[in-house]
Amino acid sequence: MTIWRPANTITVKALALIWQDDALLLSEVQDDAGRVTGMRPLGGTVEFGEPWRDALQREFLEELGARITLLDNFFVMENLYEHHGVLGHEVVFLCHAHFADSRFYQKDSFSYDLNNETTGLATWMSLDELAAKQLELYPVGLNEKLAKTVTIKSGRRYS
Repeated sequence: MTIWRPANTITVKALALIWQDDALLLSEVQDDAGRVTGMRPLGGTVEFGEPWRDALQREFLEELGARITLLDNFFVMENLYEHHGVLGHEVVFLCHAHFADSRFYQKDSFSYDLNNETTGLATWMSLDELAAKQLELYPVGLNEKLAKTVTIKSGRRYS
């Protein structure tokens, strides 16, 4: 297992909020011992010169082989955090989206390559399930934002 630490720079991330009923597609976040400590929406790092919307599309194609449709509603969060004593700093674009191919909604979980040495696991999980399992939703503050702003419109969630 590769031990990950935050970069000593500000990184820009793009994450997709994909809902299935009241469940959000979330990826496990593990500590150095491999214990799941929290969950976060799927996506990844925006590369230099790459618009965040393009980065989000690219990440889903690379990780899941899936095309996603990005909706117009998005928000930005600044994420200052500490991971095993190392400070991390991110600017995170979070965009509501859905899978272009509805067959992806029939899967219970998704295994994908994070890098050459690590595999990630994403599953559908409601905010209530997160709380029951005592798992944090990353970036910190996202759970509260979603709990306050999510409404249901024609079977899909929007904020």
